[in-house]
Amino acid sequence: MRHRRSTKEHPWRTAVLPVGVLGALLACLYVLAGNDDGRGQAAASPGSTVAPAGEVPRDGRGTFTRATGSPAVSGDGKPLRYTVDVEDGTGQDPQAFAREVDRILADPRGWTASGTAFQRVDRPPYDFAVHLASPATTDRLCTRFGLDTGGEVNCQGGTDVVVDLKRWLLLSPFYRGRSATYHALIVNHEVGHRLGRGHQRCPGPGHPAPVMVQQIKGLHGCTPNAWPFDRAGRPVERPAAR
Repeated sequence: MRHRRSTKEHPWRTAVLPVGVLGALLACLYVLAGNDDGRGQAAASPGSTVAPAGEVPRDGRGTFTRATGSPAVSGDGKPLRYTVDVEDGTGQDPQAFAREVDRILADPRGWTASGTAFQRVDRPPYDFAVHLASPATTDRLCTRFGLDTGGEVNCQGGTDVVVDLKRWLLLSPFYRGRSATYHALIVNHEVGHRLGRGHQRCPGPGHPAPVMVQQIKGLHGCTPNAWPFDRAGRPVERPAAR
């Protein structure tokens, strides 16, 4: 059973603890609180690619700036059209964030290996939208889908993929110092839900964690992995979580 939290927000900013201390605290918090990642649940899961030296804004302006579209298509076949936007007041660049999302979706280890194609657009019609939002705005957006993100994690609901700015910048204890890889995990996991993929579990100690494992809650003996397919095009997956 997941407890709901109030959606009332307060205009304060969160000071960033040293990465080592923050990572340990977050790891404990997620295990104890049972936070989840993905469709129908709070998510584990952009511009900037490193943790900031100062503060992560707790709230933005609630409005978004959309990145311009691109003629490039990743993968084969009719592409899924997606938009990318960044909340105003977060200090992040929409075009930089869009390039990072593009890079991940175009990687041959990503969902294109399943026969899916993607194209970034800047107007309807589109199949899904990727939003980079402050923690408070993430909570407000995800609450629409009945999800409790607690100011800490991402979510996916309907056509929306919502990436929490704090998670994007501060990463996860299991991916410390590996921002590009952790960003790939966030995007691949949440877009995977948009593609209808459910959660999976670690197949056993020493195996790479399937991308649909809720890795923020722990690897359970698996090794970190951010991609749904390996370099040979084979799926990195195991039976769905029970």
